[in-house]
Amino acid sequence: MAQLIVKPKLPAGPDGTILSITPESAGWTYVGFEVVRLTAGQALERHTDDREVCLVLLSGRANAFAGGEQWLDIGRRMSVFEQTPPYSVYVPSGERYRVEALVDAELAVCSAPGRGGHEARLIAPEQVGTEIRGSGSMERRIHNILPEQEPADSLLVVEVFTPGGHWSSYPPHKHDRDALPEESLLEETYYYRIAPQQGFAVQRVYTDDRSLDETLIVKDSEAVLVPRGYHPVSAPPGYDVYYLNVMAGPSRTWKFRNDPDHEWLMQPNRK
Repeated sequence: MAQLIVKPKLPAGPDGTILSITPESAGWTYVGFEVVRLTAGQALERHTDDREVCLVLLSGRANAFAGGEQWLDIGRRMSVFEQTPPYSVYVPSGERYRVEALVDAELAVCSAPGRGGHEARLIAPEQVGTEIRGSGSMERRIHNILPEQEPADSLLVVEVFTPGGHWSSYPPHKHDRDALPEESLLEETYYYRIAPQQGFAVQRVYTDDRSLDETLIVKDSEAVLVPRGYHPVSAPPGYDVYYLNVMAGPSRTWKFRNDPDHEWLMQPNRK
């Protein structure tokens, strides 16, 4: 198994790529993930081949082209920490896409196996489901960018904002067994941004038998691989934590199992 933390390569490569995860580099089957930082006027053009792609404009403004469609001057937030939902573009397998940065922009390229049959489409901020999940020090903000209710073949994409001093992906849960309807098998990546940038997040990745048992210190612009096991996240006091999750597996549904040791945290009258 690959190292669980994937660090960015700075400065960016010629096409703006700072971070790249492929199924081969991760040692798994489904999820691919890249982060591209484009300067104003720079463009990224690629073909999806046999994979579907969700392009998430993390920050900045851009023109996007795919499937014979164009979406001009998309993008609203200049930082993920503005906490407004992003603009995204879904591109099916077998299509070419192009993104042209109008100002400096950060783009996430989320990918998974595709079968075609869907149309390229814009996912505008008003189409992104927003919710507050948890309470007290477990409260966090969720943006459901590409949930299972929306058309796609494999991809699930969501972003999470965790205030300093709070926990998320909590109580600890896992989705590493193809055992529907109780649990689905989903590989997952976490891409982190931290504010202020010198901060860090703490993430555990562990299995019931502790054959995988890691406590990770994650810095700004790093990614974490979650091949299996429970994977809670903590934002230290004073540092807000953002992460973008990409999930995919043999079935496009999110069914998870909480760690039995911490299931009691879900009780409404816990003390």
